[in-house]
Amino acid sequence: MTRSGAGPTLVLVLAVAVLVGCGVILLLERSLTRILLGVVMLGNGVNLLILLGGRSGGAPIVGTGPVERMSDPLPQAMVLTSIVITFGFTAFLLAVAYRSWYLSGDDEVPDDLEDRQIIRQAGRNEAGAVDFGGEGPNGDPEQVDPEPARRRLRHGDES
Repeated sequence: MTRSGAGPTLVLVLAVAVLVGCGVILLLERSLTRILLGVVMLGNGVNLLILLGGRSGGAPIVGTGPVERMSDPLPQAMVLTSIVITFGFTAFLLAVAYRSWYLSGDDEVPDDLEDRQIIRQAGRNEAGAVDFGGEGPNGDPEQVDPEPARRRLRHGDES
């Protein structure tokens, strides 16, 4: 923040831009370790952005000073919540990366076979209505239109 408390400095705005930009670039990589680092950098950049949105000042404790000179407590609470969520997501990604490394020897995310087939079909301009699941048109209950339920006639109905 600036000395007068008017707003964020250019250095802090550039720090947010660098953290978020590097985080997004790392998220687009195929290595789970780089994805993990991208999540951490993106989370830190967003946390800094949220803090820059608040008013700077003294501690937001009632009775310690005038209300006009207190900082805004809402961005601080949002950042604390964001830190906890980012920590949980980081722990989950770390477990997934370790499990991938333990099972396959590397942490690179492989291509999906169906994705490769879709890319090949798109290159040849073929229709994408091919069933890659192998269950056939009648085997997938989500893809089959059910027959309408039959109405039972009551004793007074003639139709």
